[in-house]
Amino acid sequence: MTLRKKETSLLPPTKAVLTTASMLTKRLSVFEPPAKFVSEKVISLEVKLVENLVPDRLLLLIMNTLDNRVPPRAIDGVIKGLDKLPPKVRSTIIYAADEYVPDTVASSRKVSAVISGIGKYVPDRIIPEESAEEWSNVKMKFHIPTLMVPETRIKPQKN
Repeated sequence: MTLRKKETSLLPPTKAVLTTASMLTKRLSVFEPPAKFVSEKVISLEVKLVENLVPDRLLLLIMNTLDNRVPPRAIDGVIKGLDKLPPKVRSTIIYAADEYVPDTVASSRKVSAVISGIGKYVPDRIIPEESAEEWSNVKMKFHIPTLMVPETRIKPQKN
């Protein structure tokens, strides 16, 4: 009987410690960086606006225009422009997309479709090695497919 009494006396302090730890983590979340807090609120509001106000047909038109009407040379030019950015800047952009974009964006059907439609044109060769894990997280979060697009050769002009 005394042994059973000791076991039950151990449960409340353990529960108290777990409760205190969960309260502490909630308090720590109050001290999140302001950028993360603001990005979650602002981006969540933008996602709600897109979900409610932008019709499906408009998003379909935009994505079809990107896929069918934008010439491959223009896409290659944007990729080369991204390639000229220093690797640290590219890593920071990928880290911010992975860390600061809330999950409400990934659960939004319309926004996720737009991000994956644009992200499929980003080749893995311009992703810095130190941010490969974050890039794979972003690809998983937004369901970005890996698209093998042959790069067009820009012919030098002859004078």
